[in-house]
Amino acid sequence: MEFLVNQRYLHLPVRTGAAKVRLSLVVAGRVVRAFEVELDPVAPDFWAFLDLSPFTGLQAELRLEGGAEHLLCGVAQGGQLKGAEELYAEPLRPQFHFSSRRGWNNDPNGLVYFQGEYHLFYQHNPYGWNWGNMHWGHAVSPDLVHWRELPIALYPHAFGDWAFSGSAVVDWQNSAGFQQGDEPALVVAYTSTGRGECIAYSLDRGRTFAEYQGNPVVAHQGRDPKLLWYAPGRHWVMAVYDEVGDQRYIAFYTSPDLKEWTYQSRIEGYYECPELFALPVDGDPQRLKWVVYAADGSYAIGQFDGRQFSVESGKHTFNRGNCFYASQTFSDIPGADGRRIQMAWGRVDMPGMPFNQMMNFPVELSLRTTEEGVRMCAEPVRELAGLRGETRLWRDLDLRPGENPLAGREGELWEIEVEFDPAGATEVGLVIRGVEVVYRQREGLKCGAQQAPLAPVAGCICLHLLVDRTSIEIFANGGRVYMPMGLHPEAGRRDLGLFSRGGTAQVRVLRCCALQSTWA
Repeated sequence: MEFLVNQRYLHLPVRTGAAKVRLSLVVAGRVVRAFEVELDPVAPDFWAFLDLSPFTGLQAELRLEGGAEHLLCGVAQGGQLKGAEELYAEPLRPQFHFSSRRGWNNDPNGLVYFQGEYHLFYQHNPYGWNWGNMHWGHAVSPDLVHWRELPIALYPHAFGDWAFSGSAVVDWQNSAGFQQGDEPALVVAYTSTGRGECIAYSLDRGRTFAEYQGNPVVAHQGRDPKLLWYAPGRHWVMAVYDEVGDQRYIAFYTSPDLKEWTYQSRIEGYYECPELFALPVDGDPQRLKWVVYAADGSYAIGQFDGRQFSVESGKHTFNRGNCFYASQTFSDIPGADGRRIQMAWGRVDMPGMPFNQMMNFPVELSLRTTEEGVRMCAEPVRELAGLRGETRLWRDLDLRPGENPLAGREGELWEIEVEFDPAGATEVGLVIRGVEVVYRQREGLKCGAQQAPLAPVAGCICLHLLVDRTSIEIFANGGRVYMPMGLHPEAGRRDLGLFSRGGTAQVRVLRCCALQSTWA
């Protein structure tokens, strides 16, 4: 199929479950895009798209391997996305969690703040509902809440040589020498599955990237490089998942320039997507501790000297939900802000939709002293306040079995906070569109099949819930328990409930706030 590129998009009819075929886009005799896709021009579930804008005005050829040329009869150029009128209004579209316009997303990559924008890069299959064809998708936000999806940031080097997870930093000192003019380079490190750990750089605020010609910068058995600047030693650090035989590690490399890397040390027992950062304990900058974790979020606390991590406690369990994986924190947050902000892949299927999966809502991390020792806590970022609408507040309620102060309130998007003394009740909880979140005095907190130990603090339990169409994120006792839940509420259920069982509970504060869609 040959054509002149004269419109922005090449529309691809996709039916999830159809046989995969390989397509290649050839421009000037060179394969510039290659991927697998489940084509069905007769009965597509949705229309994926290939961005043709880099090739405007050029002759191109779309090749389908293995025959079946009839599958290309539905492929056509267009100036707008097909189905754009329904974009962000689909029945299962999360309304204040990021999800990609089309296709699959998983790990957040390259989280970085630069020039007034939070950058969210992410693992992305632009051409299908399932995992595959790993690219780096890209979105930006001024406030961590309202996201604008940009064109693909990193395309695979070749078919089968996918762009796996990694990170991003701003090279303020121009250590790599990429900078031209006054604007520092934005540098990303990622795993090229056919080559190793690679870097690329942008001189236009992440809109386009150029690959470093000396790639790969690290070759080993592993993936997912996380970059950070270690100020005391004035060098870069790469924490990267590493495999030696059957053993799994996080390895630490150092570099003066992001190009030449020297292996320093490793710690055992971590799998995929490493993270490394420092936090003050109880907000005291004189009590700085380092945190290391990998994809499941289980973390250790200790010291890091720029080359080696020394564990003082852990591994500790961070998240207690079913909807959390491969989290990363933003680099280069301005010192005046000073927060450590994390986003994770929210693992929840979106059946029947033209997109799949989401990101969890951004949280601020802190280290706090608890009865068990120093532990990491998570709370929603303060920018959530910009989504708040109508709010109802109750104080000092006697909550008796059978009573429901939230009766009559209905909707899909909520922020709910409740502080209660269980008193004589054996159970106190919320029903969110048919889903129970319940505290049991002998068992702790439970939602679906997930549970977490939870005990009163100063006699009270505090629950903070964020409710979207396909998720409930639960924060308990100031973020000491973090339970992100991906789920699908009962069809047609929009009601809310607060209940006690086995006796009367004392509700000190109940706040129920309707949230607005970020896409409105």
